[in-house]
Amino acid sequence: MTIRVVLADDEDLIRAGLRIIIDTEPGLTVVGEAADGAAVLPVVRRERPDVVLMDVRMPALDGIEATRRLTALEEPPKVLVVTTFENDDYVYDALRAGADGFLLKRARPEELVRAVKLVASGESLLFPAAIRALAARRPAVRVPGVDRLTGREGDVLRLMTRGLSNGEIAAELVVSPETVKTHVGNVLTKLGARDRTQAVIAAYESGFVSPG
Repeated sequence: MTIRVVLADDEDLIRAGLRIIIDTEPGLTVVGEAADGAAVLPVVRRERPDVVLMDVRMPALDGIEATRRLTALEEPPKVLVVTTFENDDYVYDALRAGADGFLLKRARPEELVRAVKLVASGESLLFPAAIRALAARRPAVRVPGVDRLTGREGDVLRLMTRGLSNGEIAAELVVSPETVKTHVGNVLTKLGARDRTQAVIAAYESGFVSPG
């Protein structure tokens, strides 16, 4: 199956470079581009991509609000934020708005390809240590649903914060991948999280797992 990608960046040169990398990788294809956050919404509705590569700082509508609107769609794409600085508060705000991960603009082509594929699969976490570092800079807040997690669901969430895939969690807990998938689904439901990234952020923000 080919992963369909939309590029959202206000710099023509950046979009051109991303397109070359993605279109030369088997199994990936660029199906649309947008030069600002407002323009990406109609492109996504028309092309129905699997992944959107989203710049954070754009005119008309920034990447944070664009991400928030995309993830509110009935069938939202995965959103991979492409940024210049990994410790940028904008990155964390984009993750909280629903982005599935982030990538630095100086990343190597193979890192970009891996990130797109990983985010599209939804079964692991991109740069878990960096997300933990970003969360450590934010105060703890109450997250409804954390106190309703069972012991095993809590174990699964802790392993999710380490970036482990379902298969890796299954091996760690000595259970089947199908069992882990069920637990992950229960965790997302109880936390009101759209995906693993949102669940991990909730784990840190609630203090269920210490980001320090």
